[in-house]
Amino acid sequence: MKKIVIAIDGHSSGGKSTMARELAKDIAYIYIDTGAMYRAVTLYCLQQGLFEGNTLHEERLRQEMDNLRISFQLNLQTGRPDTYLNGKMVEKEIRSMEVSNKVSPVSALGFVRKAMVAQQQAMGREKGIVMDGRDIGTVVFPQAELKIFVTASPEIRAQRRLKELMARGEQATYEEVFQNVVTRDHLDSTREESPLRQAANAIVLDNSAMSVGEQREWLLEQYRKAVAT
Repeated sequence: MKKIVIAIDGHSSGGKSTMARELAKDIAYIYIDTGAMYRAVTLYCLQQGLFEGNTLHEERLRQEMDNLRISFQLNLQTGRPDTYLNGKMVEKEIRSMEVSNKVSPVSALGFVRKAMVAQQQAMGREKGIVMDGRDIGTVVFPQAELKIFVTASPEIRAQRRLKELMARGEQATYEEVFQNVVTRDHLDSTREESPLRQAANAIVLDNSAMSVGEQREWLLEQYRKAVAT
């Protein structure tokens, strides 16, 4: 059976990463969480004091981009890839609300996106990958054989995000998470560099009222159609 590139884009907290990860496992593909890469850069900025309040020292980050090494390693216990920043596992740290509140301005920078896109395209040259993010089907892999655009209501996405945070023992309110979701939607959709938008030939999946099992079957059906053509 031929191997393809599967690009899954969509709004924050829409469940892209979970469905992409599970789909990759089901079809024995490699899963790449591009959002984790931008979160890792954001974590680096926070660790190095590159934020002054909400202001990012962009030139300092530009000068230090060569110091960032982002990689993924399979966690044998969870069966999922963990994110590493300069050799240190940072999977928990990059999912914090602190990083969530800062990631949009970092990911909007052209030199950051250029560096990350180059890494992502290198990862996908051999195909057989599932990659999720904001611009996979429009910028990273515009020729992907299967493109899916995931959406859900902001209220549903905020509820899902809050549940994830609470499961990790983090403190947050629904109002705080909802505002973060709405703000990120606006920033991601209006940024100059690779804004979030639906690719012309993407299949839309509104998963507001879908169960995990229903999503899984829907995705597998789209995959089977794509490899059959």
